[in-house]
Amino acid sequence: MGLFDGVKNQLANVVEWEEWSDDMIFWKWTNKEIKKGSKLIIRPGQDAIFLYNGAIEGIFRDDGEYDIESQIIPFLSTLKGFKFGFNSGMRAEVLFVNTKEFLINWGTQSPVNIPTPAMPGGMPVRANGTTSFSVTDYTLLIEKIAGVKNEYRVDDVKERITTVLNELLMKHISTEGKDMFNLQANASEIGEGIRADLSSKMEQDGISVTKFSVNSFNYPQEIQDMINKNAATAMVGDVGKYQQVQMTEAMANGKAGNSTMSGMAEMMVGMQMANQMVSNMNNAGNAPTGANAGGGSAPKFCPNCGTATNGANFCSNCGAKLV
Repeated sequence: MGLFDGVKNQLANVVEWEEWSDDMIFWKWTNKEIKKGSKLIIRPGQDAIFLYNGAIEGIFRDDGEYDIESQIIPFLSTLKGFKFGFNSGMRAEVLFVNTKEFLINWGTQSPVNIPTPAMPGGMPVRANGTTSFSVTDYTLLIEKIAGVKNEYRVDDVKERITTVLNELLMKHISTEGKDMFNLQANASEIGEGIRADLSSKMEQDGISVTKFSVNSFNYPQEIQDMINKNAATAMVGDVGKYQQVQMTEAMANGKAGNSTMSGMAEMMVGMQMANQMVSNMNNAGNAPTGANAGGGSAPKFCPNCGTATNGANFCSNCGAKLV
């Protein structure tokens, strides 16, 4: 090994994402000189952006290990003619960007008071769900965020989303025609509206919101109880059916040990059945019979044998049908 080989190896360094983690959006390798013989390491799911004086020199997307002098510098915009001297290095920054789509859970920090005529002070509603985003514009990302930060995490984006979440929820829930007591029916429409508005704000920083879903809306307990009661009443249709459902539930509960309630419920159902039977019998008793049943009248004498019919439908002598 020559005298200068040891010096070269001592000066060389490895440019890589040293603090790689799944919740980090970008990390900047900075304040170091890139020496002769240095290597660049790009891991799967990373892009490496070379910066010089705050401007993008080159973007490298394929994972692998590269010799900076021979494989990277020739592709840089203003540094392609850079020559390493014996004791000099290239001063540049390398921004590593996580290219995956990030998923975060969100929830309202406080209730959103939605204006509604039914409640003058507004209906307090909470909501929760998920949203996804990814970095799509490196130029804007560097201009707005990476130019002043050395790292950026998912929690930083989540904090930004939270600051505008209540405003966007109120805007898209309050749209005319939505049922304030059944917001879940419009969850998809509300979520898409919020996603579009939210992405419009985040795209100014080079980040796009790809999905925004509302998993559930939550009302105050007294409002939820009222919604449940109204839903139960609507399900059975009227008060009479609602009472029948309650009696059926009482009978089912009685089998588990409430014999008194079960007995009362069974007695009431039995009385209703008896009343129905009596009503059916009365209706049957009032039905027309004999000559009137078919809507015609029997002859006084059988046309076949001449025997008196006495109002019967069939002849008592020969059996001929008379009506």
